[in-house]
Amino acid sequence: MSAPEPDDDAPTPLEERLIALIREHGPIRIGDFMSDALSHPQHGYYATQDPFGPPKKGQHGGDFTTAPEISQIFGELVGAWLIHAWSEIGEPSAFNLVELGPGRGTLMADILRVAKIRPKFLEAASLFMVENSGRMRYRQQRTLHDTGIEAVWADHLSDVPPGPTLIIGNEFFDCLPIRQFVRTAERSETPWRERLVGVSDEGERPRLCFVLGEEALPGPDGVPPGAMPEAVFETCEAGLSLMDEVAERLSAYKGRALFIDYGHGRSGFGDTFQAVKRHRSWPVLAAPGLADVTAHVDFGALARRGRAQGARVDGPVLQRDFLLRLGLEQRLAAILDVVKDDDTKALLRSGAERLVDADQMGALFKVMAVSSPGLSEPPGFS
Repeated sequence: MSAPEPDDDAPTPLEERLIALIREHGPIRIGDFMSDALSHPQHGYYATQDPFGPPKKGQHGGDFTTAPEISQIFGELVGAWLIHAWSEIGEPSAFNLVELGPGRGTLMADILRVAKIRPKFLEAASLFMVENSGRMRYRQQRTLHDTGIEAVWADHLSDVPPGPTLIIGNEFFDCLPIRQFVRTAERSETPWRERLVGVSDEGERPRLCFVLGEEALPGPDGVPPGAMPEAVFETCEAGLSLMDEVAERLSAYKGRALFIDYGHGRSGFGDTFQAVKRHRSWPVLAAPGLADVTAHVDFGALARRGRAQGARVDGPVLQRDFLLRLGLEQRLAAILDVVKDDDTKALLRSGAERLVDADQMGALFKVMAVSSPGLSEPPGFS
């Protein structure tokens, strides 16, 4: 199926701004485009759109749906995993419970509901929600209002105070800015060029387009051998820097982090830069600010970085395997035993199936755990 064209051919305010910037200063990196498209304070996606929700007939209904919105079982199993992690680090009487990119707050609400079975866990937890978007913070505050747990919102993980820490990040790394490099046919020590965003004047109006940078470059850090001409290699320095920060924190203080995202377990070649709107593929440079833009996560690169900083890294494993090992089927059966309505039962079954089906989220999404040195293998990884 071909990607849909934008409904209105008029440029968005952000597109006009980017075109003017490029005309004045030259092409920009893909990561700079991503940062503005997602997080520009006036015209970015998270400042202007309500991204979450299933498709609705005849109306917008959101652009994508995350696992916590699909099934409560996802958050319940993650909550149980975090409680176990708290036990593994010695049940400290005070610790940081941190979520990176909390969406609408649904995942944390499910985690806190499960945590009621261990009151001491909740009593010890200081909850931090790392979120830059004021619009999303408001949604999270509404979702968590009735949990009875006071949360603190932070701009960065570095804003969270030192101490024992448990971290959860679901679909967080995929929206961090990337760079792309293209292997040319040149036979030299510098056969790579960076893929950038420029301006095309072909057609009825100027549009953003991909161009190659003029500077010839050596192979980027982490590139595997054997790249053929036209091969694309992606890097995400922001993700690697965050992994450094997580690993350094967990090396200094006991803790664990759990990351769930779509991506690949081994570093390789390919263009994964993409956009989605109304649950469908969208031209990635079209109408910036109106569509979600992401890239697949290179879990192999993240794992190497975490281990290099001295942390224990487990995974990545398929989301399907992780959730089934944690007891998804047993939890679903327990819920169905107390639900009487057939329609509700059908929704519960379909939601759980979507999480683990290999053709849906089960194989595309991967799970990785990062732990303090000396901790044992966490549940779900063997």
